[in-house]
Amino acid sequence: MFDPSIITLNGKKGLVTGIANEHSIAYGCAKAFRFLGADLAITYLNDKAKPYVEPLAKELEAALFLPLDVSVEGQLEAVFEAVEKQFGQLDFVLHSMAFAPKEDLHGRVVDCSREGFLKAMDISCHSFIRMAHLAEPLMPNGGTLFTMTYYGAHKVIENYNIMGPVKAALEAVAQYLAAELGHKGIRVHSISPGPVKTRAASGITDFDKLLEEAAERAPAGRLVSIDDVGLATAALATDAARLLTGDTLYVDGGLHILGVG
Repeated sequence: MFDPSIITLNGKKGLVTGIANEHSIAYGCAKAFRFLGADLAITYLNDKAKPYVEPLAKELEAALFLPLDVSVEGQLEAVFEAVEKQFGQLDFVLHSMAFAPKEDLHGRVVDCSREGFLKAMDISCHSFIRMAHLAEPLMPNGGTLFTMTYYGAHKVIENYNIMGPVKAALEAVAQYLAAELGHKGIRVHSISPGPVKTRAASGITDFDKLLEEAAERAPAGRLVSIDDVGLATAALATDAARLLTGDTLYVDGGLHILGVG
């Protein structure tokens, strides 16, 4: 007999990072986690972002609402200390952040500055390693780590530029973390949504054109929403997915099988 409790998150505790506003993929995930019963800690980037994120955190009945800029010394550690004090443990963490300096993001990969590359890798990739390191002792009974990637990690997508190599590194990191932490019951997944109109995506040149082409070509016949991504991600956090790890899950209406992003 199947136990229906394996497809809920009742009693589970999660940390969601990377919500910028109501259009954020991280917000779609947070809504789905909460819908399935999880208690959440939510972060916001800085004082400028706070007014956009705070109403969403209240809507989600977040137990914690904390600032998190991974480039600020000590802030990530402070978040995990607060989470440990409030929850005592963690069952899942969502890492949803990416950044590259504008001049490097809009330029050719061959022209990317050393400083721009290192900053993009630090914020977009190494921060996931740091989160996993801090989450590990808070997951004595196992858990799930999620990060957000994109098809440009595997194939060249016009105007995705330096974020392609950065996301490729992120996916490789997720696989290595899955191998290293699997014996502790900690699962690791890269989630690869199709094009979604978010604030982060707006920094990519001609992104509206990419959206139009994706909608026309996707086998499912439409673009995915933040809720589509959220529900798929939340399902992987349940015990029903307890033996799935190390994968890149494409939530893109089948777009990736056509070799386009």
